[in-house]
Parts: sequence; C-alpha cells; structure tokens
Amino acid sequence: MAGARAAIRYAKAVLSLASDQKAADAVNKDMKLIAKTIADSKELSSMLQSPVVPSLDKKEVLLQVFKGSNKTTLGLIDILDTNNRIDILGHVATKYNVLFDESKGIQLATVTTAVALTADLEKKVLAKAKELTGKNVEVENIIDESILGGFILRVGDVQYNASVANQLNKLKKEFTLN
Repeated sequence: MAGARAAIRYAKAVLSLASDQKAADAVNKDMKLIAKTIADSKELSSMLQSPVVPSLDKKEVLLQVFKGSNKTTLGLIDILDTNNRIDILGHVATKYNVLFDESKGIQLATVTTAVALTADLEKKVLAKAKELTGKNVEVENIIDESILGGFILRVGDVQYNASVANQLNKLKKEFTLN
C-alpha cells in the first residue's frame, strides 16, 4: 500500500510543522474531525476517491466542509491537492492522530463490549491498560452485541478476549474434537 506509506510521510511532516508552530493540539483536533467525517460520510469518501471528480472541485469541497480549521490543516489540503494525493487525506489524518498520541506518550485502547462501559468500569480498564503498557491510555468503547457479554481489550497489537462468545467457541471446539 503505497498510499499508506505516503500518508505516514505527510502525517510526520504536518506534525513536525504543527509542533514548530505550537499548533499540534489544534491540528490534532482538526485531524480527528477530518478522519471521522471522511469515515462517516460515504459520499465524501467516494468523492475523494473518484477519478472523475476534478481535483479542484475536491479541494473546494474540503475547504468548505473544514472551513475554520487551523492554517496548517488547510495547508495540508492544499499540498495534497497540488501533489494529486487528495484521496489519502483520511489516511493522513488518522496517521497524524496516532503519531500525535505517540509523541505525547498516549496509547489508544479499544474495548469492545456488548453494552456501553460505565464510568467505574472505564476507570478500571484505564488502570489495567496503563499497568500493561506503562503509558497513558485513552479508551475507545466499541459496542458489539454479538460478543454477548464480557469484553475484548486491544492495546496496540495485544488483544485480550474475555467475551462470552469466545468462551462458547472454545467449548464448541473442545466438544467437536472429542
């Protein structure tokens, strides 16, 4: 995936520039908004990927959707347009968020549960994840009713699956082997 490698390079460059301008936090907020907006809007995502839509039109749409963004963010949109790479904007935004969190010593932990986490349970998960990683951790709760109960904790490339669905699958495998 050449686009992924390019996205990392652009994200590193933008983070460096934003840090030099003391605007890394503001740009991080913009990048979170951009990543979420592109991921949530099928129309916007399709428009960015379409070879039929002229690059100038893509840029104009993005400038309208994200007006009020930091000048560094708007500069990124401009440079991606200039280099005919506007289609990787969502990837650049996502990579920027990861790099920004790493620079602050923050790691993202995703917790998949059947129901939303309570505040008390979220504190316990944060404490456990911090104990495992030694870093500050932000928790993202994903609700997936198919796991029936329990949770799946993913921090970086480590996953702990304590879901009811996983336990049932293990039992099913045990019974089918005997």
